[in-house]
Amino acid sequence: MKQSCPYCKSNNYKEQYKTFDIFSNNYEIAKCNDCNAYFLTPNPTSELLAQAYDETYYGGSKDEEKFEGFIEKGLNYFRKKRAKRIAEYANKKGKVLDIGCGNGQFLEQVSSFRDIEIFGTEMQGISVQRASKVKYINLKIGELSSSDYQENTFNVITLFHVFEHLIHPKDYLDIIDNIIKEDGYLIVSFPNIDSWQAKFFKGKWLHLDPPRHLHFFIPTDFKKILKYRGYELIEENYFSIEQNPYGAIQSWFNLFHKKRELLFEYLKGNEEYTKGTNSMILKIERLLFVVLTPLFIIVDAVASVFKKGATVEFVFRKK
Repeated sequence: MKQSCPYCKSNNYKEQYKTFDIFSNNYEIAKCNDCNAYFLTPNPTSELLAQAYDETYYGGSKDEEKFEGFIEKGLNYFRKKRAKRIAEYANKKGKVLDIGCGNGQFLEQVSSFRDIEIFGTEMQGISVQRASKVKYINLKIGELSSSDYQENTFNVITLFHVFEHLIHPKDYLDIIDNIIKEDGYLIVSFPNIDSWQAKFFKGKWLHLDPPRHLHFFIPTDFKKILKYRGYELIEENYFSIEQNPYGAIQSWFNLFHKKRELLFEYLKGNEEYTKGTNSMILKIERLLFVVLTPLFIIVDAVASVFKKGATVEFVFRKK
């Protein structure tokens, strides 16, 4: 039976190129001929998704961070910077919902800037255990459902690199349309399948991240979808020091390994995955990551001018 597009449910699509996950399962990236969404085929089974989101994905125990010290500190810097900006979008005494809130530290930072009620959703796992420790968080464990929140509840709703993980993305947008306030802000970021990185590396591009990333939209198509739903585009950004330079570096390394994302898993402490790989190679790649990052920041700045950065972030306002 032919697979259907995860967004529009059409089974009219064309396969583009092959890819594979860290468990050596093979997939194809397909493009829907009706809504232009790109998506992973075949659909990963629930067992494969459970394997992909096991404890190694979150990097250690519930009392540890996902990455080692200096990387986690860098992520915290970007998290704080993003939180300050989001807090400015929320009115005083406003409500912010972060879908896929991870360890909850972003929401904790948001509440530190203003007197804002913070809400988060996260799937069961180590991240939930970390997020539950965040002060004042209203945490929903599991998928977002239409009965979770009342109409016109939130001043700001965020999905930072979450949308591409959703099994039913259209259903999520339907719910968001209902629970966001008029003049509320929706902030969404995801990998840019139309980027220079995506087109060059194809199946070995880091940000494909199969089987966790299930679908991708060209930014122009996503903007049309949100415009049809009654949102006004306020900002779009294709430059990300946090995401894009490393995406290029790891993708280059992927070209020379049979396994993908070896350095990424090494930095998370996934010893089971990196077992059998020469430790000196991983240490050299770690050094190259540090040395090459400034170069790829410049490359990403150029790509962003042409809206070809590896990731994109949109800020929409509900009219």
